[in-house]
Amino acid sequence: MKKNIGSQLALYPTPVTIIGAINGEKPTWTLVAHVGIIGHDRVLISLASNHFINGIIKNTNKLSINIVDEKILPEADYSGSVSGIKVDKSNLFEYEIGDAGTPIINKSPLTMECTVIDIYNSPNFESFICTIDNTYVEEEHLNEKGKINYNTLKPVLFEFPTYEYLKTGNIIGKCLSFKKNPNE
Repeated sequence: MKKNIGSQLALYPTPVTIIGAINGEKPTWTLVAHVGIIGHDRVLISLASNHFINGIIKNTNKLSINIVDEKILPEADYSGSVSGIKVDKSNLFEYEIGDAGTPIINKSPLTMECTVIDIYNSPNFESFICTIDNTYVEEEHLNEKGKINYNTLKPVLFEFPTYEYLKTGNIIGKCLSFKKNPNE
């Protein structure tokens, strides 16, 4: 029997990302796990309203989403533990500027450059709704058809209620392959 535990956000785990934006001549970074898909052509990045990077994103309407794997988890974790108001995080990662003008972390296995097209405000949060301009992925994480292979990429996941990082798991089946009704 299920127990009602009240109004709880229970859509975890989610991928860990580092959001990047250009602050004048240099980048700034922050750790974000409140990311989502809102269609086949839009993503959402939800940040607490008081984050330093929010103002930069609103000025430029550009950001990068850098997927975190285990190799860059220590730097990623640090980027979320200090404020860009107090600490210059520009040299935390080696980076390049992508075709859309956003900072791309060299060691991130996958980066998306995005343009902000809308901002949804909720109490204490700003959610940036973005289109995807470019996606960069390390070639070792592409399959023979040129599609992203998450079995090799292995993004780190974040589970909010316990504040724990998780590894991605094993394949348990192909989507839409269970064509027989299991109750028959």
